[in-house]
Amino acid sequence: MKLSPSLLVLALAAVVLPAAADEPAPDPLSFNIGGFTEYRYRGISQSRMKPALQGGADYADPSGFYIGTWASTIKWIKDAGGDAQVEIDIYGGYKTEVAKGLTLDVGLLQYYYPSNKLKPSANTLEVYGALTYGPVTAKYSQSTTNLFGFTDSKSSGYFDVTANFDLGDGLTLSPHVGHQTVKHNSAASYTDYSLTLAKDFSGLVLSGAVVGTDANKTAYASPANGKFLGKTTLVVGLKKTF
Repeated sequence: MKLSPSLLVLALAAVVLPAAADEPAPDPLSFNIGGFTEYRYRGISQSRMKPALQGGADYADPSGFYIGTWASTIKWIKDAGGDAQVEIDIYGGYKTEVAKGLTLDVGLLQYYYPSNKLKPSANTLEVYGALTYGPVTAKYSQSTTNLFGFTDSKSSGYFDVTANFDLGDGLTLSPHVGHQTVKHNSAASYTDYSLTLAKDFSGLVLSGAVVGTDANKTAYASPANGKFLGKTTLVVGLKKTF
């Protein structure tokens, strides 16, 4: 029997649509683990310029809500007289497209340092909001507690702009600049910057980042050895996502 064009379309749909329907939805749960030559956060070394192990888990619901946790080995708490050897981050939020190509992301992030014993406590809670358009994301974070142990620093803010450019063949180039304002402590406020080149080998990402700051060398000197924790350096890392 010769099929008419309309019958041919229906016949093809009958074959193709069930196959598409059988395709599994993306897994909302993901994990990551990695090792880095140094843990830098907002340009400042958290591991006294020593290697760090990191890992995390994320759940992203199709509705746009997400939660996650992430952890890294650190040294700065112990160097400051505390007892925590790890940073644990717990976060949650909501991400949605508010206009064509424009994505809004809002949420809360708790930085937790078990038994840190610092006064004020290093534990910090931030609320954040970000807008992404194309490859560029602008984000503002504000602390609702003291910031990482700085006295009387509630409502400190961090504004940053990051871009992610796909160079093809699994390569990504990511320039970044940010400014940390520490409330009632202008000497501790500073600007950080970085340029990261990463190569994705099917979920295994090798990266190299040039990271630096204009931070005050006295305010951000390591209590352990006096070295400046915000100096310009190259951070190399290897991370697996699954």
